[in-house]
Amino acid sequence: MEALAVRLSGLDPYVDGAMRIVGFYDTLMRRRVDLPALARASAGLAECVAGIRLHGTGRSTRVSPHGTPAATPPVPASTEVPITLDEEEIGAVWLERPGPPHPLDEVLLDRFALAAAGAAERYGPARTTMADPALVELVIGSDTDDAARARALRLLGFAPELPVHVVAVRTGLPLDRVGAVVCPARTVKAAPLADVGVLLATTVDRAGFPAGVRAGIGATESPDRSWRQARTALRFTTPREPVVHHTDLGALALLADIPEDAIRDNPDVTALGRLSPEDRETLDTYCATASVRRAAELLHLHHSSIARRLDQIGRTLTLDLTTPRGRTRARLALTTWRLLDEATTCGE
Repeated sequence: MEALAVRLSGLDPYVDGAMRIVGFYDTLMRRRVDLPALARASAGLAECVAGIRLHGTGRSTRVSPHGTPAATPPVPASTEVPITLDEEEIGAVWLERPGPPHPLDEVLLDRFALAAAGAAERYGPARTTMADPALVELVIGSDTDDAARARALRLLGFAPELPVHVVAVRTGLPLDRVGAVVCPARTVKAAPLADVGVLLATTVDRAGFPAGVRAGIGATESPDRSWRQARTALRFTTPREPVVHHTDLGALALLADIPEDAIRDNPDVTALGRLSPEDRETLDTYCATASVRRAAELLHLHHSSIARRLDQIGRTLTLDLTTPRGRTRARLALTTWRLLDEATTCGE
């Protein structure tokens, strides 16, 4: 094969240049250079600014052809190629060449990206989304000491200064897919634990969760507390509100601490068990909108049908749903009833 390449290079200057680039990067990889050295070598070879960006760190490295940090403002990349590790895109490499790309830029960037993937895996934690569940459990465990938690976070690829949200997820989709869309450009790790999936993420795009996913998001005070908050928030999710941040619950979070026996003994909650699923959906929609006509629009029914149904529901619950007090009692009953159902589902 090498002999063939030599013969071809004598006939085609492009092949000759491409083979020299391949050999150049093979040498760098054998020498096990790190990412900064790889960027400097690439910039020198390309004779223009070269850059590396890893999604996990959120930082970019730009190097001038002289091997120093690029002093010029970033310009649109003339050519860019993704860095792929374990079939997952973890970053990108690019050239900032003035004018049109060089004919050999594509070959250079392909080898640049391949070498960058090897260096990222060698000198830092793998930037893929799925993580070792044992490490994730160390991070979120309430009995983990600070030193062990910090070490687990470091092994997972989280910089010490970065805040970490814990997200409790219930979904039939692959966790790595969910993690990739809710935290597309920063460090995110996922692992299945018991009955739920866990995401550790530096940022969370609440609007990015795919349809059908239920998610509770914790704050960033500490991972163990964030995990408890995420589990609580997950219990408050509904088909209408599938993603809940614990900070948005406010005083409602206190309902999660009510003993199950107290919930079961409450007459408002007990009465909800006598309603059909359709009636509970009607009641929930009406309480959320405080409008018969708006509830009818959302449920695709005539407003007179909703009014009759609410009248029957009110008699069953012995509540006057036309008053603010009646709607508040109904809404609290619905919330605690769902919490009880979640606790039964989760085995808590």
